[in-house]
Amino acid sequence: MPAITLDSVTQSLSRHAGLYRRRRPVYQTVMLTSLSRLWQEHHARVLDVGGGTGVMAQAIQELLPAGRVCAVDVVDRYFETLSVDTRVYDGACLPFADGSFEAATINNVMHHVPVAMRGEVMREVRRVVTGPVYIKDHVAASWLDHRRLAILDAIGNIPFGGQIDADYLSQAEWERLALDAGYRIAARTGGEYRKGPMAWLFPNQLETTMRFEPA
Repeated sequence: MPAITLDSVTQSLSRHAGLYRRRRPVYQTVMLTSLSRLWQEHHARVLDVGGGTGVMAQAIQELLPAGRVCAVDVVDRYFETLSVDTRVYDGACLPFADGSFEAATINNVMHHVPVAMRGEVMREVRRVVTGPVYIKDHVAASWLDHRRLAILDAIGNIPFGGQIDADYLSQAEWERLALDAGYRIAARTGGEYRKGPMAWLFPNQLETTMRFEPA
């Protein structure tokens, strides 16, 4: 596999989104690096839930030990230049047979899912995925964390027409979500997403990457 570097991630993303030729994807590079720390083995079939434009699914296929990646989302915002599989679904029932995938990723998605639907989403993932689920998201421990994360979401999503309505999870809520869907949080890690004044305004502790394993 190619090394995960700022140059390799820029090359991957900029083939599909011209924005990354002007704005280097530092955040996405740290995200992929954090995923790689928890990635256990080569997974032949990977499902990317809430794939957005599909560029992160493309980078996962190119830069992580993954065979074929399929991105699924409720809206078709996929770039036409992608080589990954893409699907649109109703947000409730994933359009795949039981056990279709060896692993899944859910990147900065769950905080946009209505609270009442999160358990259903994870149980559907549990149905179609036989192995681990790699989740990159946020942890909010206070009202200030919620405000900080809302600002970060607006900065990151508005340029791509992404969703900004959100309700961020505490660590205890992540634990309950995993348990209720038949998972345990086997490992977690962070990353240096921001430096200097930005890291003071938006602490890196707001970011988390977890590996959910079937319990």
